[in-house]
Amino acid sequence: MTAMSPSRVEPDLSYLFDRAGHVLRTRMAAALAEIGLTARMHCVLVHALEEERTQAQLAEIGDMDKTTMVVTVDALEKAGLAERRPSTHDRRARIIAVTDEGARVAHRSQEIVDAVHRDTLAALPGQDRQTLIRILTDLVTGPLAEPAEPAVGVRRARQSA
Repeated sequence: MTAMSPSRVEPDLSYLFDRAGHVLRTRMAAALAEIGLTARMHCVLVHALEEERTQAQLAEIGDMDKTTMVVTVDALEKAGLAERRPSTHDRRARIIAVTDEGARVAHRSQEIVDAVHRDTLAALPGQDRQTLIRILTDLVTGPLAEPAEPAVGVRRARQSA
């Protein structure tokens, strides 16, 4: 560090959150790849099983843009895990329906996701696990609930469930 470099006063939260998120996403991707799914595919299957949802609703839940959602649903259809169908509530709307095989895969993928989360938290002592979850929940439902609107576009990675 040179005399011109600013001295850090606070911990670099951006780095810590980014690094933790990146490593967790790569571990999740590797684990789900073993059954031929991506995190986005898992997200769509699990949330489509919960209730009748349109492609747009699932895209919002998974924080996906329209193009990414179309590609994801196309892949699920090609694999025989989901299909687009007319909504039973609104004939103009189309929903993503999970096939029987898709439901089986979704249950398996949820087991995988849970195991990755469990393994990650296992590195912490028991009480620290619950504290971390409580604090992160407080942050994402409080001061980090909504992103700021930047003056200039900021590119960010898309997340999944």
